[in-house]
Amino acid sequence: MQIPFFRFDGITDEVRASLEEILSSGRLTRGKFTKLFEEEFARYLGVPFLKTVNSGTTALYAALRAVDVKDQFVVVPALSFMATVDAVILAGGKPLVVDVDETYTLDLNQLEDAVKRYPVKAVVPVHLFGNMADTEAIRDLSQRYGFFVVEDAAQAHGAELKGVKAGAWGDAAAFSFYATKNVAMGEGGAVAATNPSVAERLQKLLDFGEEPAFNFRLSEFQSAVGLHSLRKLDENNRRRREIAARYNESFEGRFGLQKERGYCVYHVYSLRHPQRDLIVKMLNERGVATKVYYSYLLHELRETEHLPTPFAERLRDELFALPIYPSLTDEEVSFVIETVLQVLEEL
Repeated sequence: MQIPFFRFDGITDEVRASLEEILSSGRLTRGKFTKLFEEEFARYLGVPFLKTVNSGTTALYAALRAVDVKDQFVVVPALSFMATVDAVILAGGKPLVVDVDETYTLDLNQLEDAVKRYPVKAVVPVHLFGNMADTEAIRDLSQRYGFFVVEDAAQAHGAELKGVKAGAWGDAAAFSFYATKNVAMGEGGAVAATNPSVAERLQKLLDFGEEPAFNFRLSEFQSAVGLHSLRKLDENNRRRREIAARYNESFEGRFGLQKERGYCVYHVYSLRHPQRDLIVKMLNERGVATKVYYSYLLHELRETEHLPTPFAERLRDELFALPIYPSLTDEEVSFVIETVLQVLEEL
């Protein structure tokens, strides 16, 4: 059996009908599907402002521009996709990298140390692999120390903490709709805001008129694919969690597991092991496509200020990811589990 790392099954007959409707209408941009997607996603998140853009990186960049981080320190976690730190740099900010904890999200103790030592303008909690950062505590710190909270929710569609969705905790939030994401449209993103002044600034940055603005628009085709993906999000997240529960039961005590906070939606299912590289090689050879997330830390990629990151360094050397997506069958999940355990026995 061969298990691909990712399989996109989102082009259903219903999606094809929407794409045909767009072609027949001749309205290829700024049409009903983009409007519907923005309205439904904003309602789903419980936020008053949401606008689609062409990528998650753009969304994070726009959010950081809206809170004006130019020449200011912005805290980011050491472990994340490179777009997290790149968006800060592109927006003119100065990244300040801190460690993560066993949830693989911002270490709160180090975060508080950072905002005491540096004049921090914004903090970017990354909900890594679909797991919530401690946004409640981070929001409390923001009220005490006066920084903006800009959530990087690119991997966390539908995740929540205490009944509040990822993307609805901070002043602003960024989402990605890359093909592998829990809401997928191939490429694309969205920026959300709960802070009225940030929303007003975003509107000016993203709409032509009052001041120079960018054209970061989606096409109607992307919005149509994303809309159908959004409507299946809760169902698909439940399936991801079912698969993760089977993995957790099989691997607990044998591998290091990510500590779950809130309602984790498992965009990525990760394990950690000191012999990671050998395990990845053996699994790929035996038909279970396996990837490393991430082989770098953000301050290793870009020149930044950073605090000590001992746990993130361990994760960089030990983390790897198994296939997890809604169309994985029970038989395929069993094959993944059996193969991983066989490989472990042979080490």
